[in-house]
Amino acid sequence: MDGRPLRIGVFGGTFNPIHHCHLTIARQTRERADLDRILFVPTGEPPHKPAESLTSAQHRMEMVRLAIASEPCFLLSDIEVRRAAKSYSIDTIRLLRAEYGISAELFFMIGLDAFLELEDWREASELVRAINFVVVSRPGMFFANLARMPLLATADRTSLTKFDTGGTDRLDLSLTAQTMLTLLRLPPCKISGSDIRMRLRKGLTVANLLPESVESYILCHELYREES
Repeated sequence: MDGRPLRIGVFGGTFNPIHHCHLTIARQTRERADLDRILFVPTGEPPHKPAESLTSAQHRMEMVRLAIASEPCFLLSDIEVRRAAKSYSIDTIRLLRAEYGISAELFFMIGLDAFLELEDWREASELVRAINFVVVSRPGMFFANLARMPLLATADRTSLTKFDTGGTDRLDLSLTAQTMLTLLRLPPCKISGSDIRMRLRKGLTVANLLPESVESYILCHELYREES
């Protein structure tokens, strides 16, 4: 790494269950954003989703562990699962900063759809000062919409529109005086956790949607059979 700071992508989510799109996004983001590690952070009790819609945190943790076992640059963190309170991103980032120290560079990986709602998050203005962001494309959504966010009032809408329409797959912008915003346009991936859960409830195959080790774990533990 030539003495540069360790660059760590923080990939949070319910991972309910983890599937091939999660892994593909992690691999592509690590390469295109020049990251050294991707830290998978399964949520404990997320503030925006009812807990009853999730399988247990321990099951979701184990599925992530199985899915990334052969990927040396992928790591698993239980930092949110072990917290008793609801998991807010600002709290997680503060804990990760304390864990990795000021020498590491942290990059919050997030989809464009979720980033556009960032200003509704707890302590959003503090969050963007605390960590860099890597925002990945979502089908049917446009990066030009970022110019409407008060947090990005200085963003150049022309540059964002050009990024939407061609040429490069990466655009780097200043987020604050301390942090950067990296935009990535990735190939669309159509696998979803909700579709996988529906297929499992109906007894349909989930082959090629998630790693074989995760599929075996789900079947062994009879997960998602009774989800309403």
